[in-house]
Amino acid sequence: MRVAKLVLALVILSALVLPFGAASAQEALTYGSAFQLQNLEDSNATITITFYNQDGGVDATVNDTIAAGSANNYFAVQVEDLPESFTGSAVVSSDREIRAIHNLYANDFTYNASSAGYNAGAPEISLPLVMRGNSGNNTWFNVQNAGPEDAQVQVAYMAGLDGNNYTDPTTYTIAPGASMTFDQTGLTELGDRFVGSAIVRSTNGMPLVASVVQVGPGVLYAYDGFSESSTDIVAPLFQYYNAGNVSSIQIQNAGNAPTTVTVEYTPGFAGNACQETQTIQPGSSGTFGLFSFNAETPGSNCFAQNPGTRFVGSARVLENSGNQPLVGVVNQLNLGQGLASSYSAYRPEEAQSTISLPLLMDRNNGFWTSINLVNIGPATTVTIDYVGRLDRGQGEVFTTSETFSIGAGQPVIRLHAPGGFPIADGWVGSATIRGANPGDQLLAVVNQVRTGGSGDVFQTYNGFGFAP
Repeated sequence: MRVAKLVLALVILSALVLPFGAASAQEALTYGSAFQLQNLEDSNATITITFYNQDGGVDATVNDTIAAGSANNYFAVQVEDLPESFTGSAVVSSDREIRAIHNLYANDFTYNASSAGYNAGAPEISLPLVMRGNSGNNTWFNVQNAGPEDAQVQVAYMAGLDGNNYTDPTTYTIAPGASMTFDQTGLTELGDRFVGSAIVRSTNGMPLVASVVQVGPGVLYAYDGFSESSTDIVAPLFQYYNAGNVSSIQIQNAGNAPTTVTVEYTPGFAGNACQETQTIQPGSSGTFGLFSFNAETPGSNCFAQNPGTRFVGSARVLENSGNQPLVGVVNQLNLGQGLASSYSAYRPEEAQSTISLPLLMDRNNGFWTSINLVNIGPATTVTIDYVGRLDRGQGEVFTTSETFSIGAGQPVIRLHAPGGFPIADGWVGSATIRGANPGDQLLAVVNQVRTGGSGDVFQTYNGFGFAP
């Protein structure tokens, strides 16, 4: 029998309490986890979810079935055998192809962020954005061993905008399936202010995965570490001065030589095309977009082309002088509303004609989603099939679909709320995006936001391209 596996580096049940901003000046956060599993095939999926504590022991297992083409939601707090306080990871086994997203929430959903499940790991993981004491922003990350034997793990930090380079001298042992938490808040070796990147390595070749959580004043972000890189990366959604939303792209040079990188910003709904160029040292990272759209910046014409005006579009690496491998993470921040999220920039090789979106919502207790799609191939026609249930995901099955044209290089946004493409009041489900041609090259990210809510109720996840 074919068995597919997904690994979730971060699963928390009302347990992990970490400093929020400055160690003594902010309230602590108490976290919880939920994840959505989508069955990509036309037959029911039989799954087993195994929860590992950080010592490598199994604390609980869940056996379930996911209907063909549908998705199920799981809250760690509802898993009977998990202890009241749990920090760890999970492995999902299935006899069908599945995809997963992980929603991290804190303090009764006052703070929210998303990351993903992995189909496989790698002995080296790149983390483009790691921080300590950056205007109240700090990071921590979980590293999970996706291999069959104990992993011997080392971590090296490279300064970008500020801070000290530092290689942790300790080699950490992580049991199979288990995870370990690395918190930069108390890592004084990085300096009082650190904005940079990190590389996590397994010295004995065991595959690893990692999820990074960024905690700032009133906001929460999460993104997935990178096991693969590319000389070119794509961000399907980049926005600036868009109803208070501001984006930045942190690009890490995962190679062994300096490279000069030019990013091209392409407008979709507002703004003018522009470019930005920076040189990035090996292992380090550069911040793109955050400053160049706000003021005149050396190496960029973005402010000249968009002088304090609205920009909504996408971004892509245009030039990479040293042909070095790159990875990137996109931060989105609305400082006025206290909203923030992150997502991982794509390798162009990840573009597919079919994309899985495990969780979408329309007016679900105030939550709604938007699909942010970009076509990096020739013009084509796209169909989105929505499958879900009414009554906040607990009622009768409701399905619908839409078809539209998308030009070469064009970004498209589908908002699931009145005024956009509403699905149905109280609808919760999943979707599959299908291009008309097998060779279509589509990429998508999903924004989730709650209207009328308090706290950081904004999160983003990457869609999953796959071969149908």
